[in-house]
Amino acid sequence: MPVVFFGHGNPMNAIQSNAWTEAWNRVGAAMPRPRAILSVSAHWYVPGTAVTAMPSPRTIHDFGGFPRELYHVVYPAPGDPALASRVQSLLAPTPVGLDGHWGLDHGTWSVLRHVFPEADVPVVQLGIDETQPPAFHYELGRRLASLRDEGVLVIGSGNLVHNLHAYGWGRHSMEPYDWAVRFEKVVRDLMRAGEHGPLIAYEALARDALLCVPTPDHYLPLLYVLGLRRPEEAVSFPVEGFDGGSISMLSVRLG
Repeated sequence: MPVVFFGHGNPMNAIQSNAWTEAWNRVGAAMPRPRAILSVSAHWYVPGTAVTAMPSPRTIHDFGGFPRELYHVVYPAPGDPALASRVQSLLAPTPVGLDGHWGLDHGTWSVLRHVFPEADVPVVQLGIDETQPPAFHYELGRRLASLRDEGVLVIGSGNLVHNLHAYGWGRHSMEPYDWAVRFEKVVRDLMRAGEHGPLIAYEALARDALLCVPTPDHYLPLLYVLGLRRPEEAVSFPVEGFDGGSISMLSVRLG
């Protein structure tokens, strides 16, 4: 299976048809059908590592101030407790809890309802331990690599550039900030070159990194995806663009 990082952006993308959501649909249509999906979402960012282990994960509406229609969306994909146990064993000796409460947050379902609109592929979500440094998350991704040969699609969902303080709220469109464009270009070039060290130590990528990644949560899912990359594996960018000037919608596909 390939590995994909999705820039998920605004939760409203879940119920809209636009250039990004249409591209997500094409990504799903162009890949082999997975046996199951393991999603690493920016929105399950808590102390400790856990994986959803329930047979029927709930749809979490983890946002506020949006139209009522968005809160009525349900993504009824089944869970996969066996896959959850497999993830737990692959990540040993790191302690991984088997979670029976969380479910699927909007970082996962807002994208998947376009990638796999029938919600008929089992989905398990892996939490991000907020207490650990970037290298820890990259290493966990490396340990999950064998899932690719087992028919499991591993996805990360966040945003390469995610600065809500600079976001252009309102209905008017905005050109991306120069610092956002520069940072995205640097990261793209490093990914193409297979140079992951600077991407793990991203805070050293000049002042732009502080503006583009003011908090780690939306960036770290990319490190899980990069950890699964195989030597000389092709990298492509099936979705591109910026929203509100300060949100990169870039998606990254490996394989």
